[in-house]
Amino acid sequence: MPARSLYFTGERTVEVRERTVPDPGPDEVRVRSVASAISSGTELLVYRGDAPSDLPADENIPALDGSLEYPLRYGYATVGTVTATGDDVDEDWLDRTVFCFHPHESHFLASPDELRRVPNGCSTTAAALLPTVETALNFVMDGRPSVGERVVVFGQGPVGLLSTAVLSSFPLGRLVTVDTVARRRDLSLSFGADESLPPADARSRFDVGPRVDPNTPRGADLSFELTGDPAALEDAVSVTGYDGTVVIGSWYGDKRAELDLGGRFHRSRIQLKSSQVSTIDPDHRGRWTQKRRFELAWRWLERLDVDRLVTHRLPLSEARTAYELLDSQPGEAVQILFTYGGR
Repeated sequence: MPARSLYFTGERTVEVRERTVPDPGPDEVRVRSVASAISSGTELLVYRGDAPSDLPADENIPALDGSLEYPLRYGYATVGTVTATGDDVDEDWLDRTVFCFHPHESHFLASPDELRRVPNGCSTTAAALLPTVETALNFVMDGRPSVGERVVVFGQGPVGLLSTAVLSSFPLGRLVTVDTVARRRDLSLSFGADESLPPADARSRFDVGPRVDPNTPRGADLSFELTGDPAALEDAVSVTGYDGTVVIGSWYGDKRAELDLGGRFHRSRIQLKSSQVSTIDPDHRGRWTQKRRFELAWRWLERLDVDRLVTHRLPLSEARTAYELLDSQPGEAVQILFTYGGR
């Protein structure tokens, strides 16, 4: 069967190519894609040529074999319908709506172990944003917000907005978000932020001077850096108070972060903590598994109005337009979904 597949072929260059998808093997199914979500943070790194080309694409996702070297198929949030099953696969899979960590592609083969059945009542849009919700939950779990804390979230793209939504369910003292785009700041307030600021106003909002006084806590207790911009990490550190924590959820790829660690940071005992969704925090592994967190993500999808994130639904044939929008017009595009017509 002919399939249309998205390839990243060079810096700021994408192509939709046709390739043949065979009949499923005995232990496989064939899936016809309905929609797939662009992960703007990671995929823009690949699109812009800022991802390390010698790094494995993702060792935890079977469909993403090989490295990040061009040309490559990429993406990991596809929802579709099972249209054929192998001889050894339960026919109950046939016609099921499923989620799969798979690149942007109209048809593909997968083993049932790689698929997640989409619950009844869950929309295609919501299911395609399942990895975004799971990532947001991972960031919040790693941050461990406490009652009454002042929390700041830098970056209100899709994962930042959903992190804000999860954080807003906690009895925090104050939840402040920071973003360069006014549209995203407005969305942030609708997802539960108490206040949303442009970066230029973030530092002045928090009283964090050069004098360290543990007995008079100032600044944020907990900050999240989710912008993908290394320069924002300096801002996150600057608003974080004595003995506070900065959770770094951004992946910068080949970009370097320059930090001033010689001033207030040195005496403030600020903790910088990396957070990444592929694994569970070692302190949580006694009770939490990736399966348990994934099931939690499904439940949060029922609570969150993720449709508000989607600003564009484009056919895969307009992939070039989609990435140009995300790259150069962040004020216009928040979350883009690819759609797939035909059979």
